[in-house]
Amino acid sequence: MNKNTFAILLIFLSIFFGTSMGTLMKLAQNDLNVYTAGFFRFFLGFLLVFPYILKTKFSVYNTPNFKIHLIRSCLNLPAMLLGFAALAMIPFEKVSALHFVVPFFVTILAVIFLKEKIKIYRIGALIVGFIGMLVILRPGIIDISIGIQMTLLSSFIWAVVIIITKKLTKDDSGITILTYQYTFMTILSFFIVIFFWQTPSLISFIYIFMAAISGSIFHIIINHVYKLVDVSMTQPFSFAGLILASFYGYFIFDEKPDFYTWVGAVIIFLGVIIITIREIKLNKDLVRSKLSINT
Repeated sequence: MNKNTFAILLIFLSIFFGTSMGTLMKLAQNDLNVYTAGFFRFFLGFLLVFPYILKTKFSVYNTPNFKIHLIRSCLNLPAMLLGFAALAMIPFEKVSALHFVVPFFVTILAVIFLKEKIKIYRIGALIVGFIGMLVILRPGIIDISIGIQMTLLSSFIWAVVIIITKKLTKDDSGITILTYQYTFMTILSFFIVIFFWQTPSLISFIYIFMAAISGSIFHIIINHVYKLVDVSMTQPFSFAGLILASFYGYFIFDEKPDFYTWVGAVIIFLGVIIITIREIKLNKDLVRSKLSINT
């Protein structure tokens, strides 16, 4: 299996675990505030990777990018709190749809800061995905509520975090990035949660624990993807997560997507198919010659 094909499969796998994490966090916040839920999400994640930290005798922390890891976590914290809080305010499906502005932020930032060359077919896939999102959201109907504002701000900060993550993958492994993220996020969120502490119920704790597992798998996978391919290549695929989010919203939260949501989802999926076929077709030339192929 070639590199691009493998990366595409990993992206779809990351979408499953990432969307599942969001679903579980929304369930956990039925009787738990966002600060406590966020703290336990990363504290439990840290406990999951701690055996590996011990196994490596803490060598997993070896990095020339300590300050960058800290900056990344300082940005990740508000992105997390804003995103998780929005889950409790607006329907899960709407949160997922609004998060699809992330690919546009990331693609633009990748061109500016990572000097990535964005190819025409990638732009086309993003445009198709954006059209699908507009069909779902139908501008003019959506009220710009505080939940929507929080989601959009969270999405922008997360896009910056993605760019920083891509830079880190040049020197650090996915597990090192994950370890620093969980270490710093646990510490930073602890200093916030002590002012808003709320003891979770057993069911909420179970949801958060499952979210920690799903989130850990998501971060390990996506960090490795950023090591394999350009960030701008990964972004159009994120639109496919809307289909899974709609599924969860319907069967778990009794959120019934309307006709336009499914039409938009089909358009989004077509965009993903376009870029998938194109990436597979061009892969050998891209890997062997490392030439910039513009179509």
